[in-house]
Amino acid sequence: MASLPEPITSLVAALSKLPGIGPRSAERISLHLVQTELSSVKDLARVLIEARERVSHCSICGALTERQPCGICSDARRDSSLICLVERPVDIISIEKSGTYRGKFHVLGGKISPLNGVGPEDLRIADLEKRLSNEPIQEIIIALPSDVEGDATSFYMAKLFLGKAVKVTRIAHGLPVGSGLEFADELTLSRAIEGRQTFG
Repeated sequence: MASLPEPITSLVAALSKLPGIGPRSAERISLHLVQTELSSVKDLARVLIEARERVSHCSICGALTERQPCGICSDARRDSSLICLVERPVDIISIEKSGTYRGKFHVLGGKISPLNGVGPEDLRIADLEKRLSNEPIQEIIIALPSDVEGDATSFYMAKLFLGKAVKVTRIAHGLPVGSGLEFADELTLSRAIEGRQTFG
């Protein structure tokens, strides 16, 4: 059986490192690219490099941005008293798509995970504390994942700001819209019940 030329296997190996792309997808993409017009491949390479060179992290909140500070941090219409604490810059995009939040953000840059060697000092906690001194923040909304590390990080953050002049809340965790109870696990159901709200 004929093997793939070395440049293609190298391309497959490189693409396989990207999130969400397994070996089969990487092979399909590689084979497509080597059979595409050279000008199209060069355009793709150019925009990849340009995106990496032009996009950086906001110096204030940590969001992905092309300018400093980012559009959210520099928007005077946003509520500066609210800070939504997220794990990664892409989490901001998810919350923004909901169209319901009008405050500002702070990217933590990860979760506390002793097993993976990630402690509080490895996260952007000190930057958040500086913001509390310089900005009129009244509430920190913790929007971290509902897993072991996310819970540990949420409890750490809540304890850290306990007794300070800032309210610390956490987003409710519950059932996805359109899903039935039979598809929910016990922890999701438990949190849905705990995070219940009154009608009216």
